[in-house]
Amino acid sequence: MMILKTKYLVEKDTQMTIESIKDFSRGKNEPDWLYHLRLKAFEQIETLELPHIERVKFHRWNLGDGSIFENESTSNVPNFTELGNNPKLVQIGTQTVIEQLPMSLIEQGVIFTDFYSALEEIPEVIEKSLSSALNISEDKLAAYHYAYFNSAAVLYVPDNITIEQPIEAIYMQDSDSDVPFNKHVLVIAGKNSHFSYLERFESIGKNRQKATANIAVEVIAQEGSYIKFSAIDRLGEAVTTYISRRSSLAQDATIDWAIGVMNEGNVIADFDSDLFGNGSTADLKVVAASSGRQVQGIDTRVTNYGQNSVGHILQHGVILDRGTLTFNGIGHIIKGAKGADAQQESRVLMLSDKARSDANPILLIDENEVTAGHAASIGQVDPEDMYYLMSRGLDEETAERLVIRGFLGAVITEIPVKEVRDNIISVLDQKIDRQVN
Repeated sequence: MMILKTKYLVEKDTQMTIESIKDFSRGKNEPDWLYHLRLKAFEQIETLELPHIERVKFHRWNLGDGSIFENESTSNVPNFTELGNNPKLVQIGTQTVIEQLPMSLIEQGVIFTDFYSALEEIPEVIEKSLSSALNISEDKLAAYHYAYFNSAAVLYVPDNITIEQPIEAIYMQDSDSDVPFNKHVLVIAGKNSHFSYLERFESIGKNRQKATANIAVEVIAQEGSYIKFSAIDRLGEAVTTYISRRSSLAQDATIDWAIGVMNEGNVIADFDSDLFGNGSTADLKVVAASSGRQVQGIDTRVTNYGQNSVGHILQHGVILDRGTLTFNGIGHIIKGAKGADAQQESRVLMLSDKARSDANPILLIDENEVTAGHAASIGQVDPEDMYYLMSRGLDEETAERLVIRGFLGAVITEIPVKEVRDNIISVLDQKIDRQVN
């Protein structure tokens, strides 16, 4: 049986594959609704199409081998000696190694834990929310995800709760393990709740054996909620990744995205916001860096359903060596969304004449009385900027670093944790160093 239509066709006995999903679900004591959701998703894998990422040829990538199992243990546990006291969850592969949530938040009903623990505490909320932002029938990779996800995390903030400290999640892929990194993250913001959430995906270990990652993040923003959502992705060179971040926004809800795509391997990504509620807002800021021979294709989409909803997209990318980076910015105003605003800007800075890039603005307008606009550019470092900095005594390499940081600064400055901002800059410096050397 063909699991995914890629270069690496996975031929498996259908009944054997179904039984492995059933065994996993029963072993985790999953409720009937989730057991049947997995089986429904599996049945649709072969009939659905792969997602369409404009101008990105990924159909020959290995994006899954049809296996589902867990890490038994891991020896790659980093030293977490300086965690701070903010809410924190750390998972390595399928295992949760750290949970840190102040008692004051627990008493207010906040939940930040692994998926199966959350299922025991808020089963009805999870049943209602899971797959509501990313539907299992959307495409082949979404269906594959729901059939085969082997670990997950849940953040639930009840109505009218404001959390001042950033909530931090760290999800690590163990490169010494052959366990698929199929992770689901569910973030649920109750009515009028306010909080800042930061997540990091990164690889650890030394073996760098080839691996796949299928990651889905769903954000459910209820009426009047505000979420500042920051992320940095740093999966390793040997990991071929599909990642989908989706948000569903009710009336007057707001999500403020700041995402740094700093992986070393090939990546396709969907960052989408559905503005269902009147007055809802999504502001998506994305930075990406491609180096070596890696290929990254990023779709960033906002769909305005609600009246007076606002969707803005800002994407800046840097390409080094023979890297490839494609930005697709998609703004869609649905019929009936009067007063909606859809704006987007995609800009790419190329630091090598061997690099390849596309920046594709797409506006789909089905309603009158709206505001929409787009801008896109691809270019090299401005010689005047370099001349100005070098005339102040900086060498060429240092001047180039400063230009890049300034170019990506609109997103980097939005990350709420200084350590993570510094981490993005460090990754950029490492990529530049490899090109120079």
